[in-house]
Amino acid sequence: MKKLSFLLFTVLLGLTTSAQTVDISYLQPKDYLIGGITVSGTETLDNTVLITISKLRVGDRIRIPGEKITQAIKDLWAQGLFDDVQINTVNIQGDTIFLDLYLAERPRLSKIQIKGLKKGETSTLNNKINTQTTGKIVNENLISTTRRLIANHFADKGFYDTKMDIVAINDTSSFNRKQLIATVDRGRKVKVQQIQISGNDELSDKTVKKFMKNTKERKFYKIFGAKRFKPSKFDEDLANIVSKYNEAGYRDAKVVMDTFYRNDEKTVKVDLKVDEGNKYYFGNINWVGNSRYPDSLLNLLIQIKKGDVFDPVRLDSRVSSSKTEDDISSVYLNNGYLFFRIDPVEVRVYNDTVDLEMRIFEGEQATINKVTIKGNERTNDRVVLREIRTKPGDKFNKSLIIRTIREIAQLGYFNEQATGVNPKPNPNDGTVDIEYTVEEKPSDQIELSGGFGGGRIIGTLGLSFNNFSIRKLFSKNWGGALPTGDGQKLSVRVQTNGKFFQNYNFSFTEPWLGGNKPRFFTVNLFTSGQSNALDVNNPNFFKLNTTGVTVSLGQRLKVPDDFFQYSGSLNLQKFKLQNFPGFVFPTGTSYTISLSQVLSRNSVDAPIFPKSGSNIQLSVQATPPYSLFSKKDFNDPNLSPQDKFRFNEFHKWKFDASWFINVGGDFVLNAKTQFGFLGLYNRDLGLTQFERFRLGGDGLAGFDFLQGSEVVGLRGYANNSVVPDGTNDTQTGNPIYSKYVLELRHPITLSDQASVFGLIFAEGGNTWNRFTEFSPFNVKRSVGVGVRIFLPIFGLLGLDYGYGFDRIPGNPDANKGQFHFSISQSLGGF
Repeated sequence: MKKLSFLLFTVLLGLTTSAQTVDISYLQPKDYLIGGITVSGTETLDNTVLITISKLRVGDRIRIPGEKITQAIKDLWAQGLFDDVQINTVNIQGDTIFLDLYLAERPRLSKIQIKGLKKGETSTLNNKINTQTTGKIVNENLISTTRRLIANHFADKGFYDTKMDIVAINDTSSFNRKQLIATVDRGRKVKVQQIQISGNDELSDKTVKKFMKNTKERKFYKIFGAKRFKPSKFDEDLANIVSKYNEAGYRDAKVVMDTFYRNDEKTVKVDLKVDEGNKYYFGNINWVGNSRYPDSLLNLLIQIKKGDVFDPVRLDSRVSSSKTEDDISSVYLNNGYLFFRIDPVEVRVYNDTVDLEMRIFEGEQATINKVTIKGNERTNDRVVLREIRTKPGDKFNKSLIIRTIREIAQLGYFNEQATGVNPKPNPNDGTVDIEYTVEEKPSDQIELSGGFGGGRIIGTLGLSFNNFSIRKLFSKNWGGALPTGDGQKLSVRVQTNGKFFQNYNFSFTEPWLGGNKPRFFTVNLFTSGQSNALDVNNPNFFKLNTTGVTVSLGQRLKVPDDFFQYSGSLNLQKFKLQNFPGFVFPTGTSYTISLSQVLSRNSVDAPIFPKSGSNIQLSVQATPPYSLFSKKDFNDPNLSPQDKFRFNEFHKWKFDASWFINVGGDFVLNAKTQFGFLGLYNRDLGLTQFERFRLGGDGLAGFDFLQGSEVVGLRGYANNSVVPDGTNDTQTGNPIYSKYVLELRHPITLSDQASVFGLIFAEGGNTWNRFTEFSPFNVKRSVGVGVRIFLPIFGLLGLDYGYGFDRIPGNPDANKGQFHFSISQSLGGF
């Protein structure tokens, strides 16, 4: 009251102060007409709003002194924004008065400094708190809010004894600004000592505790999983208990009491009381409103019979949310019924039975009007639109929308997590506009790495432009640092360790040759050389040069379904040897001319971290059977190896299949099998030394491709170490191999900046020299753990630790513990 009296005195004093002598009698109040109102003293607030709050308006007639002036001061003080509020007289002209609202703003918060925590915790908390508080008025309410935000932040992490001291200081770098200094001691983590459950007669304590995914008791044998107590997660667990009871038929189940209390400084105890209610079963299911599909088909789709345990989750899955899209809603939506609606209604509950009435509104079939794409800032519209399966004029189809989102993700140009669809129904004319939304991400990649191969360090520089545009290359407007946007791929790769080894590789791919059909064209050129870097005239000098070109043409197929793809390739290679050891002829030239055919089916739902689908591929590569048409006697001892193997001949078969299954939550099981076989046409000629398989290690050995060998990784074993029993030749390779992989994957983070997932694996593989020795389950076994990191600029990076169980005869260091590094490939999986 003293403060208010002082303010009123200040106002009255202000009303006597003006640019001229003001005659105001406080004993005889007088009515004035407000001729103008100004605001002074403010910096960040809207003056018009402040005048509105005062409820003083130009043209109003007020009495001074009077109630309206007093109320205006109270209303302005009530905002909590000011340290001082005055209403002053600026001028009086007859019975017209001009007023000024003088308002001294309270200081605002510039930032909050957190002390007493580790650097990472400080950074996280600073970002969270400053985002919500910066710029606000510094008062007791702000300090209380900040204290609550910090306490809640640590409570969510299991710290309940957090202590803090918060003080406000002037910010010398800004006028009328203050900083808050918060010194924080987060205290100890609080864990759950015991969970006590009562009222659960039908389900055991152990079963109910399993429903509590986030609240676990502390046990010495429980190594994995957080035992910290988090109230927000505890509430989720209570809801999950009720949901799981409902799934078991207990539709009336509820948690009637829950509490937690401190057991000691480090732990809490949790008490729950459950009212299970009765167990219910499905009764009669009647269909109302369906004219498009008969009751018999709907009964078949719902897969629920009278007498089944009443499970609302199962009912919802069969009505509208089946992962396999065989629910009732999907059947309607895939046939154009966008306006379809179905409402399961419990029409009768008697004894332990629930009768349902399925009320259906079918509506009219919707026709697609417009299809647009939004968010593709660099990629041309036609590159995205040609992947879209929903066309204007077609009937609405939910499954085709899902397929379209998959195809857009497979392009690799957009953030998979941000890709979405926005249907815009027009009920008046029975049409729908479909807008696909994407978010560009960096798709070009650089490979800059060092490896060890052939006894020396190898440097690699690779550039892959995955959204290239040849068309823009010859124009002036690239739209950026590189000509991009047409979906073409251009790759350049160089490997070298100096004079001993060099490799140059160039490839270009056009995914839509001609622009009208998904027919892809690829050309690949490479040349490489390996030598001992001695002088050419030195008798010990040796060298191997390999040069090749591959031209491929492929197309998506429509049968058996449109996940299939076929491609054919013409491969030309030249091998030039000079005193090169390990070959049937050390000096000479050999050629490989082959035709490859690949039939594949890829239905995985995402390129980086698939959760469902499969990727299956069968390939055949064959050369002409030169020897069968030759007049040479290949058993003639006088026939030189150079003449025998001038043209390589073989047929090569490979099978590679990978399946992805979501086994619960974010856990994904990847099962994979691989098989390779290199055959011959003429036993008298024998098997070529090129195109064989080398098994073991990370699959990144440096020089193997010089000899045309195919490197296959097997974690837990050294590079190229897995050879048939009784042999020790790790250089030439083998004509037969098989490999099997099981991986359990779990994401750590999936975003456009980086995708990271961990994995555990078990795999096995082996090689053989002939089919009479082939035993597909006699394999070298290993287990291990790994991590995959996908960075848009580098591609997929992998680090694995594998332990090989089986000894390699003659190579005692080949198995046991092995670290493996991979780049731009995925060991053991897709």
